[in-house]
Amino acid sequence: MIDRAHPLPVSRQVELVGISRSSAYYAPRPVSAADLALMRRIDELHLEHPFAGARMLMRLLKREGIVVGRKHVGTLMRKMGIEALYRKPNLSRKHLAHKIWPYLLRDRKIERSSQVYALDTTYVPMAHGFVYLTAVIDWASRRVLAHRVAITMEAEHAVAALEEAFAKYGLPEIVNTDQGSQFTSTVFTDAVLSRGIALSMDGKGSWRDNVLSNDCGAA
Repeated sequence: MIDRAHPLPVSRQVELVGISRSSAYYAPRPVSAADLALMRRIDELHLEHPFAGARMLMRLLKREGIVVGRKHVGTLMRKMGIEALYRKPNLSRKHLAHKIWPYLLRDRKIERSSQVYALDTTYVPMAHGFVYLTAVIDWASRRVLAHRVAITMEAEHAVAALEEAFAKYGLPEIVNTDQGSQFTSTVFTDAVLSRGIALSMDGKGSWRDNVLSNDCGAA
């Protein structure tokens, strides 16, 4: 996504696509086998106890004989893109760099296909690692219209899935997402708004995010 030969400075390029400047220079390190096994178990526990934070997960792991610190559990949770579901203060606070769009589906009757598309990104454990699955879902039918699998949660993967859904099934009235940085980035919002489609975003930590993640996993 970042073109180092382009006359536009790298700092400006990362700002436009909505990623941190450090990520443009960061070379990812492989995840150890021990951490992969731990992440798989954390993912299982998170599905069983979605309200559990790093401290509670640490205690649950300890009961199974897995000794790990709370901070390390928290680090792995962030890497996996999961967090405990609970009511939080200041839910309406906007991201410092990105605009957060209002939620448009409250009290709206959704009764036909291609009326609303929803996007969600979920963590998928693999035999030797993990990936992120981004799916475009038709809200009325819960049909998966397009998807992308990647090792990072960058906006380009969400845009590619969205473009495929548009090409195959046409344009919806509304595209709904959560407040993930891949969805609030300029490259993603432009892909929606430039076509005259309304953009809707769930509140941070919304229970609806989990519902759509489960749909992605079932697909």
